[in-house]
Amino acid sequence: MSRGPRPDVRRDWGTSEDGCSILHVDMDAFFASVELARRPQLRGRPVIVGGAARGVVLAATYEARAFGVHAAMPMQAALRLCPNAVVVPPDHRSYHEVSVGVMEVLSDVTALVEQVSIDEAFLDVAGARRRMGPPTAIAAHIRAQVRARYGITCSVGIASTKFVAKLASGHAKPDGVLLVPRAATVDYLHALPVGALWGVGERTAAALHRWGITTVAELADTEVATVQRAVGKVAGAHLHDLAWGRDPRPVEPGRDEKSIGAEETFAVDEGDLGVVQAKALELADRCARRLRQRGLVGRTVSVKVRTSDFRTLTRSRTLAAPTDVGRELYLEARTLLAGVELRGLPVRLVGVRVEGLEPAHGAVRQLTLDDAAGEGDGPRADRREAERAMDQVRDRFGGAAIRPAAALTVSTGDRSTTTFQVADLS
Repeated sequence: MSRGPRPDVRRDWGTSEDGCSILHVDMDAFFASVELARRPQLRGRPVIVGGAARGVVLAATYEARAFGVHAAMPMQAALRLCPNAVVVPPDHRSYHEVSVGVMEVLSDVTALVEQVSIDEAFLDVAGARRRMGPPTAIAAHIRAQVRARYGITCSVGIASTKFVAKLASGHAKPDGVLLVPRAATVDYLHALPVGALWGVGERTAAALHRWGITTVAELADTEVATVQRAVGKVAGAHLHDLAWGRDPRPVEPGRDEKSIGAEETFAVDEGDLGVVQAKALELADRCARRLRQRGLVGRTVSVKVRTSDFRTLTRSRTLAAPTDVGRELYLEARTLLAGVELRGLPVRLVGVRVEGLEPAHGAVRQLTLDDAAGEGDGPRADRREAERAMDQVRDRFGGAAIRPAAALTVSTGDRSTTTFQVADLS
């Protein structure tokens, strides 16, 4: 997923696989690849996955990337670079389903799988070598399984550390494998620009450049104290270790999800706060469904608002008790939105995020006066069961089968009544 420096590097660093038990598996242009698997007639054409003209690029095929298109680029800018591109709206449900399937492929190889995003994961295959062969054979097996099951490709980096394996998978793209033997680690790293190091963004790279450090080799040969003066004590020591290939972090399976969120850009800047709140209802409902799918509840609700001048504002509030109920998330989000100072400007983007996640089965729920009438009874329990019923409808008929009819949300005192719109399922 990274768009950091990816210079051409040779792919023959050696063949020794001793001590190289870490694999980084990264899907190639994941969202776009899933769309091409469903629309094979688009193969070979520049395809961009994203929203309408006012949205941003979520993914692009390599044919589109050749024109300079990349993820997070405004769609209008992407279409100026590549006017003949085919724009496909995103289908996040399909991406999630394929991601789950790919992670199952990886879990069949080893239990030591650390998923770091929807389309990439680290594996420690030390314990799988007797059963499946050397890491390069395991990488070939993974790539074949992913292609056969889902019609997409992935690239694999193999190294002795997580950091180098991630770099290697980037240099193997698209649809390739790069092995960096343990003995070649330092030589491999020192052939790279300093911006290739994990954690070196534009500002850090600029700070290092001011000290004459432009390559990983130059950073490695610089005194640690000098690097620390350039970028800070902790970051400087960490980057110096990386420059010498020192990365002791193990693969950590079952990595906890830290937050769940959703956001959307309006087709036209929206000046009606009621419409913005209605969109927040839809986003809160989406977040709640993802919480329930993962068996989680959240304690902190935050909203994100981007105004027409591209200023981004955030507000958050911690709940008295964790929840997975969309209505409760929405009520907090609505209150937070009301407190955002828009300075009279219309809204370009709104988002809702839930943080402070914990397993639902172990969460302590605080009863309201209504709930206290009977254990497990009351409006809150009824709402939760109603939303779970909606989940079942969506699982069977798709995410658009039932959704909040935001335009029909009305205020009734200090409560809100939410109406849901059901699609034609015939």
